[in-house]
Parts: sequence; C-alpha cells; structure tokens
Amino acid sequence: MNDTAASQAVSTDLAAHPRGFASDNYAGAHPEVLAAVAAANIGHASSYGADPWTARFTDIARELFGPDTEAFPVFNGTGANVLSLQAALPRWGAVVCAKSAHINVDEGGAPEKVAGLKLLPVPTTDGKLTPELVDLEAWGWGDEHRAQPLAVSISQSTEFGTCYTPDEIRALADHAHEHGMVLHMDGSRLSNAAAYLGASLAEITTEAGVDVLSLGGTKNGLLGAEAVLALNPAAVPGLTYLRKTNMQLGSKMRFVSAQLAALYEDGLWLRSASHANAMAARLRAGIEALIADGRGEGVTLPFATQSNVVFPTLPAETKARAHAAFHFYDWPGDATLVRLMCSFDTTEQDVDDLLAVLAVE
Repeated sequence: MNDTAASQAVSTDLAAHPRGFASDNYAGAHPEVLAAVAAANIGHASSYGADPWTARFTDIARELFGPDTEAFPVFNGTGANVLSLQAALPRWGAVVCAKSAHINVDEGGAPEKVAGLKLLPVPTTDGKLTPELVDLEAWGWGDEHRAQPLAVSISQSTEFGTCYTPDEIRALADHAHEHGMVLHMDGSRLSNAAAYLGASLAEITTEAGVDVLSLGGTKNGLLGAEAVLALNPAAVPGLTYLRKTNMQLGSKMRFVSAQLAALYEDGLWLRSASHANAMAARLRAGIEALIADGRGEGVTLPFATQSNVVFPTLPAETKARAHAAFHFYDWPGDATLVRLMCSFDTTEQDVDDLLAVLAVE
C-alpha cells in the first residue's frame, strides 16, 4: 500500500469511532445480523425474492402480524414510506400526518416528488395525532380543487419519542376508515414502542386497524433493510409492481431478507429495543437526579421518555460542553432543545459519561 492509500484508509481503532447519542442509525450492525448475512452467502439463489430467506421472512411476518400479511423487503425507510403511501392512494390523494412526521420533515420531499401525493401536515404537541387533529385537514371530499384526504400516516414511536397506545391507534383507524381513508404507520422504531408498551407487534398494528406498515430494521441493528407489510392487502394494491417502479426491488434480496429474519425470528428485535429503551430511561433518570440536586441548573425535560430517546433543554454552556464530548443533534426551531438517542449498543458507561459532562459542579 502506498503512502497516499495508507493515509486514506479508514482506521479500525475503536477509539476512532466513539459511540455517541446522535442517532440509532449511527450504531453498527448487530453481530447476529452479520452472521445471518454471512450464512446466506452460500451457493446460488434465485433473485428478486424467489429465495428461501425471503420466504422465511414472509412466514415470520405472518406469525407476528397475522396470516393475511404480505411482506415486501426494501432497502430503506424513505423507500418503505413512499411505497406504502403510493400504493394506498390514487394520484389525486393526500395524506394527513403530524407536522413533525418524518415523511414531512426528513425525506427531502420524496413522498410528494416521487409518490406524487400531497401531504397535509397538522401541528401536534407531542408528535401524536388524534381523530380531532386529523379532522383539521380531513375535509373537502368531492371538491375538485382540493387534494383528497385518503390516508392518515402516524409514526410509532413518534419523532418526539412518544408512543401510541393500542386504543389510540384503534381510535385513529376507526376514524380514518369511517371516512374511507387508509391508516399507514411509519414503524421505523416500532420495536421500541412495543417494548415500552409491553405489547406484541400485532397488538399495535394489525389488531389496532393499521392497513399498511413500514417495518423498521436499520435503526435496530440491521445493515440496511426495512420492509413494507401489507396488513390489509386490499387497501394497498400494486405493491408487487410499485416496489420495482420505486427502485426498492433488490436483485440479491436474500441478503435483505436474511437480516429481517434474523431480527424478527427469535426476539432479537425485542431484546435490542428493550436495551436501547433502558439506556434512555437511565439517561432520563440521571438528568432528573441532576435537576433535583441542583447540578442540572437550567435543564428541563419537556417530553415524556417512552422509547429510546430523551429530549432535554440545555443551557448554552452545558450544551457546548456536551457537544465537545459527544455527538448529538440540536432540535430544529429551538435553541435549547437537543435529542439524545440511545441504540442497541449504548452502554451504561456511555450514559454515565454523558451525565458527568452534563453535571454542573
């Protein structure tokens, strides 16, 4: 290796890649997932999903979500959301969502630019929609001058880390269905919500009336794999064709499906999500203790901690000190609010080290 190549090589020293609290996307792949990918790398297998790994993941999805479930492995969460909503809506359709929703804030306009639909965002206090909030934009059916509200999209957990209960989802599903609307769930952190609620995956999706689900994987230890699950296939026709149109059909799909199967077959999804949630709970408890004993002056916790994320407000000096020690994100639109995200590989020592930085002596 010449000097130029050596200087450009990525360091394999763990110290060069410290864990932080920026995003669960920053975490690596779970060792069990890497092992599953390696195990799938054997001989030849039919392409585009006609392989035993994809068949196995479909069986697992039906075991977890219901016998009518149709599974479509894809590459990423934005692709899953775009594909789900495009299948649910005609060209004149619109989607009611929270203003803070990932599809509205963080997907570069893909639902509108790629899927060709209209988003109707609604302000919320905690990222959660209610039937009453849906009604702020769910109107104008039959008016040719207005994009027709034909779907509701919710995130579980939300962008603020809050979780919908099964009853809250059922209320939204019933309300949407009464108006002829489809209920879509962005479940990029569905595992964290299920772990917090102590609910099965089916209880907060299929059994609560969700029609189509973007099933998360990457944020919970996969290399890069998500899935669209048609829980009510009649509500989302055309997924077989739209997946290819949206460039989400993998030729070597066995490697995507092997990851999903590894995560969801034997409870790895729950173990990993429960650990990430526990680290967030430890972090919140530690911040509360700092506030209580006077070492967290100016720090507040405006949102509940119901998954793997904590949202504290930090005075400028405290925030600067924390940024110097750890990578995390400031929340847009609020100079003091920050997002501290825990992952499946966050350790108690990581949390304690951050708390030590936040403490004002």
